[in-house]
Amino acid sequence: MKPIFYFAILLLSITSFSQATISGKVLDKKNLPIPAANIFIEGTYDGATSNENGEFSFATTTEENQVLVVSFLAYETSKINFQPNNFQNQIIILKENVNTLDAVVITAGTLDSGDKARVSVLKPLDIVTTAGSAGNIIAALQTLPGTNNVGEDGRLFVRGGEADETQTFVDGIRVAQPYGATTNNLPTRGRFSPFLFSGISFSTGGYSAEYGEALSSVLLLNTEDEPDQNKTNLAFMTVGLGIGNTQKWTKSSLSINASYINLAPYQAVIKQNVEWNKPFQSLSGESIYRYKFTNGTFKLYAAFDASKFDINQENINYVDKIRVNLNNNNFYLNSSYKGKFGANWQITTGLSYGLSQNKIKLILDDVKNDENSFHYKLKFKKSISDRVKLSFGADYFITDFNEDFTPNTAATLSIEYINSIAAVFTEAELFFSKKFAAKIGLRASNNNLLKENTLSPRISIAYKIAKNSQFAFAYGDFTQTPNAQYIKFSKNNLFQSEKASHYILNFQYNKEGQTFRAETYYKDYSNLVKYDTPTAQYNSSFSNNGFGYSKGLDLFWRDGKSIKNIEYWASYSYINTQRDYKNFSTSVTPSFVADHTLSLVTKYWIDDWKSQLGLTNSFSSGRPYNNPNETQFMNGKTKSYNSLSFSWAYLLTTQKILYLSVSNVLGTKNVYGYDYKNTPESNGIFNRKEITPTADRFFFVGFFWTISQDKKDNQLKDL
Repeated sequence: MKPIFYFAILLLSITSFSQATISGKVLDKKNLPIPAANIFIEGTYDGATSNENGEFSFATTTEENQVLVVSFLAYETSKINFQPNNFQNQIIILKENVNTLDAVVITAGTLDSGDKARVSVLKPLDIVTTAGSAGNIIAALQTLPGTNNVGEDGRLFVRGGEADETQTFVDGIRVAQPYGATTNNLPTRGRFSPFLFSGISFSTGGYSAEYGEALSSVLLLNTEDEPDQNKTNLAFMTVGLGIGNTQKWTKSSLSINASYINLAPYQAVIKQNVEWNKPFQSLSGESIYRYKFTNGTFKLYAAFDASKFDINQENINYVDKIRVNLNNNNFYLNSSYKGKFGANWQITTGLSYGLSQNKIKLILDDVKNDENSFHYKLKFKKSISDRVKLSFGADYFITDFNEDFTPNTAATLSIEYINSIAAVFTEAELFFSKKFAAKIGLRASNNNLLKENTLSPRISIAYKIAKNSQFAFAYGDFTQTPNAQYIKFSKNNLFQSEKASHYILNFQYNKEGQTFRAETYYKDYSNLVKYDTPTAQYNSSFSNNGFGYSKGLDLFWRDGKSIKNIEYWASYSYINTQRDYKNFSTSVTPSFVADHTLSLVTKYWIDDWKSQLGLTNSFSSGRPYNNPNETQFMNGKTKSYNSLSFSWAYLLTTQKILYLSVSNVLGTKNVYGYDYKNTPESNGIFNRKEITPTADRFFFVGFFWTISQDKKDNQLKDL
C-alpha cells in the first residue's frame, strides 16, 4: 500500500505545482468597478465572475500563451493575450459599447423616419395621414423645419435654396425627374406615392460624401425590403381610381400599384380660379420586385407617369388669355443590390434610368423636349471594428437633354447638350466612445461638360451630454451643375459648378414618445448663375458671378405621450437670406422665402368613433416681391400665409376606410405674390395682378378597401 500512497501524494504535488491563479479587477474608463463581468480563458471552462468591487480570481492548469475574454452587457468584449503563470492582480479596463441603443447618433442636418431610424421625427404613417398632404410626400415634408411652402410651385424649397437644389434618391440611386410636369404658377406634386416606401431620410444640409450634385438637401426614399403578406388594395376617389397588389413567395415578392386621376368631374362641381380647357389627367403606376439571396437583397423598381392638361392662363401683359397645352411622359427604372461578403464587408450597387418627355403648345408656338438620365453607383463598406467603419465608392451621372422650339412664324431652334459627371468618395465613421462619434468624408468629381474638377470635404461630429440629449455639428462643401434652363443656352461651356458651404449646429433631445430638435445653420453660396435679360434665353449673357448666404434657426417638437390618443408636432423656422443671382440688380431676399414659418400637426384617435381626426395649420410671414413702382428692388412684402386643413379617416370595418379631407377649411384668401405689367399706364403706374391658389379649398373623399390573408391589414397607413 505504501507505494500507492506515495504515488498519490506525488501526483497531487505535481497537480498543485502546475496550477496558476488568475486574478484582477474589471473597471470602466472612469475607474469604477464593473460587477458581474464574465471572465474566462478562451476554449476552456476556466473562469469566474467579478464581485461588487469588480474583483475576480480563479485557478487554471493551462500553460503557455492563452486568451482571456472579459465581457459585460453594454461594454465591448475585451480579449487579452497572456501567460497563465504571470497574470495576477491585473487591471482590465472595458470600453462602452458604441452600438447600444442609447449611443450617440450623428443628427446634424438630418431628419429620419421609418422603423429602422434610430431617432425618428416622422413615421411612415405620417407621410399620408397628415391633413393637407393628400398623400403627397413633399407636402408632408413641408411641415418640417427648414422648408418653405411655395404654394404656386409645389416642390421642396430648403433653407433659402431653389427647388432644384434638392436631389431625390430611391434606395441610394438618383431620381433626375422627381416631380410632375407643370406650367407657370400651377403647383406640381412629387411623382412617388408612399405606398412602396418604408422609410425616409430628409437631410437639410451637411449630408454624406456619398451624395453629390445637390446644393441644399437630399431626400432619400427607401423601398420596403419585404412585404408582410399577400394583399390587394382598391381605391375609389372623387379624383380617380387606384389598385394595388402584393404577392409574396419564399425568397421573392412583387408589389404593383396603378392609379388613374381625372380632375374634370371634380372641377365641374367645385369652382376653380383658373380656366381649364381640359383639366389634369394622369395614368401612373409603380412596381417593385425583390429577391432575397443568402447574403443580400436585389430590388428592381419601376415607375411610369403619363399626364396632360390644357389651360387658359391670365397674363397682365396680354389682353387674351395664354393657352398652355402640356403632355408629359415619364419613366423611371431603378435596380439595386445590397449584401454582405467576406469578413465584415458590405456592398451596395445600383443603376437608374430616367426619361422625361414634354410636348407643350404655348398659344401657337410648339416646344418639345426630352431628358435621358443615368446614374450608376458602387459602394463598399468595411467594419474594421465596432468603433471604425470605412466606406468608399464611385458613381457616374449622364444627362442627355434635347429641345426643339418651333415659333409660329419662324424656323425651329434646336438645343442639345450631354453632360457626364464621374465621382469617387470615401468616408470614415469613428466612434471614440458611446458619447462621442465623428464622420469624415471626401468627394472628388469631374464634370465633362464644364471641364472642371471639384473636391468637397465633409465632416460631422456628435457628442452626448446626457442620457437623452446630445449636440452635433456638421460642415461640408457642395457643388451642383447649373439648371438645364441655363445650361441649354451655354456657349463654349462658359459655366462653372455652383457652390455652397454648410455649417450646422444641432441639439437633440429624444425620449420615448417625445423629440425636440434645435438647429442653427449658415450657408455660403458662390458661383451662382447670373444673366442680363428679363428671363434666361438664347441671347442672354451668362456668368457665374452670383453669390449669397442663408442663415437661420429651426425648431421641432413632437409629443405622442403627454395626451392620451393624441400625437402632435410643431415646427418653426426663422431664416435670413440674400442672393445676388439671375437678373437681380443687387443682393436681396428671393421671392420664394418667408422669414418665419410655423406648422402645427395634430392627430387624434377616437375609439368610440373608430376614427382618426387630423388638423394641420401652416403659417408663414409675407414673402418679398419686386414692385416696379418703387425705386428699391424687391421692397414689397405679401400678406402672411395661413392655411388650416382637416382630415377624417373612418373605419367602416377593419379593412374598409372612408376618408375625407379639406385643405384651407377657413377659405383664407392667400396671395403668393404679384405679376406686374412690363410697361406703365399713362399715369406712370405699373398695374399688377395677384398670384393666388388655383382654388380656395380642395375637397377629397375616398373609399379604400384592403383584401389580405389576415383580414386585418388596411390602407390607413397609405392615406
